[in-house]
Amino acid sequence: MRGRVWMVVVALVLAGCAPSKPMAAERTLKAPTYAIPDAATAMEEGNRLFGGRQFEAAKLKYQEAIKVQPTLAEAHYNLALVYDFLRDDATAKHHYIEAANLAPGHKVIWDAPPLRRHGEVEAHPKGSDTQYLPALGGR
Repeated sequence: MRGRVWMVVVALVLAGCAPSKPMAAERTLKAPTYAIPDAATAMEEGNRLFGGRQFEAAKLKYQEAIKVQPTLAEAHYNLALVYDFLRDDATAKHHYIEAANLAPGHKVIWDAPPLRRHGEVEAHPKGSDTQYLPALGGR
């Protein structure tokens, strides 16, 4: 009986420490207010699927958002996250770089460890305050 009580206590403590939503969903970006509605809807659905660890389905939604609005940095970033989880480093790198080049002042994108891992980020090139990726089409 005493062993069961401890198991219940441990289970309750662990349940209280668990995040309220999947960690993966916290890392995705929402569509900005200027996003085309169809692209924003696709991103929202992609984020929901990503949070549920349905990476292949999320990938299709982010690709749909990019097809509707190719300059949507947040969609490229989220798609890169998917490719990271799918262990497709080359494609993840491409989309991280694309996201960074489309949104030079976006702090979340530029400060993301995956971008730092995949990109050759130069923090303040030639005395400017803007970050860019020189070898990959930035600036």
